[in-house]
Amino acid sequence: MLQGKKIILGVTGSIAAYKAAMLIRLLVKERAEVRVVMTALAKEFITPLTLATLSKNPIAVEFFNPENGTWNSHVSLGEWADALLIAPATANTIGKMAGGVADNLLVTSFLSAKCPVFVAPAMDLDMYRHPSTRRNLDTLRKWGNHIIEPANGELASGLTGKGRMKEPEAIVAYLTDFFSKKRTLAGKRILVTAGATVEPIDPVRFISNYSTGKMGYTLADTLADRGAEVTLVTGQATAQLKNPSIKVVKALSAREMYAAASGLFPSSDAAVLCAAVADYTPANPADQKIKKSAGEWILELTRTPDIAAELGQQKRPGQILVGFALETNNEKENAHQKLVRKNLDLIVLNSLQNPGAGFGHDTNQIEILDKKGRWTPYPLQSKPQAANNITDRLEELLAEDEA
Repeated sequence: MLQGKKIILGVTGSIAAYKAAMLIRLLVKERAEVRVVMTALAKEFITPLTLATLSKNPIAVEFFNPENGTWNSHVSLGEWADALLIAPATANTIGKMAGGVADNLLVTSFLSAKCPVFVAPAMDLDMYRHPSTRRNLDTLRKWGNHIIEPANGELASGLTGKGRMKEPEAIVAYLTDFFSKKRTLAGKRILVTAGATVEPIDPVRFISNYSTGKMGYTLADTLADRGAEVTLVTGQATAQLKNPSIKVVKALSAREMYAAASGLFPSSDAAVLCAAVADYTPANPADQKIKKSAGEWILELTRTPDIAAELGQQKRPGQILVGFALETNNEKENAHQKLVRKNLDLIVLNSLQNPGAGFGHDTNQIEILDKKGRWTPYPLQSKPQAANNITDRLEELLAEDEA
């Protein structure tokens, strides 16, 4: 999948710079075209002649060649590349990238790049753990850059821990996986809700449920991996996103999620409502902690706004709305009624009667019902597999509407 890809390899001043030679060999073996941009300090660890020989292209270090005045245009490099890979990436270079410190050719090329950017950190254990490094990496992630997490292992200092640059084979595999993914949803805007809502009783207590957000977060990753512009509206969740391009909107309560989802849906091509939203919320949450008393405590609840029903009413021709139903009895009947009542195009049914399905598991067993009354059952499978099956069905509906 790297054949014909134009890759800028940025090499910085790390002891791991020697691995750049093998990295270039592997990329060239995959028939990618590689151009190398080095920082001045990187030349102390590996010679430009070595990398030029392996890449079969001149090496760029400075903005211009002082001997003949040839200009190395960072703008042209940024426009040329299909990918910018910085490996190894030192804490210094990562800090400059996050801070926009454009004092060398590599960082200016990063600031001009229109292509995906991949960063493979390499540094000592304490540097990698330092709050400034963590902040800078988080900043790059939020901007949509891909961080190829370092490995655990023996470091140049003699310590053992996280900070060792991933091996060249693993980095090439990461790029191959990225470029091999189907980009069939490019240009589509998709809203996903996930996680559990939290309904406050008082400042220390709340009503919620067992959702971890795993299914919704996996769906968001899957949709984004296929090229969609994904916005994730999330309640409380322990799951983690993998795709850095996803925009995240926090919405802890049902009312907050209702406001966020109903505001985002008009500009979306589709919505996948995977969040476990509370049906009821305390009517009068207390400002102070409610103290224990001798008598019984009756908690008055009131209905929360119905997100799926609201989006079903908003839905215009061409928009697709996917809902979820987690049931414990009369599963198919309840799911079908929900699909009709809320004007959904698809509904994904989970049953807590099925072992391995429902909250907290890494697996799920789903059935999908469409508006034509067709049920499609799936076996117990991993949540990424389930997410791919749901995404396939969503793609089919979007294609039908465009036909």
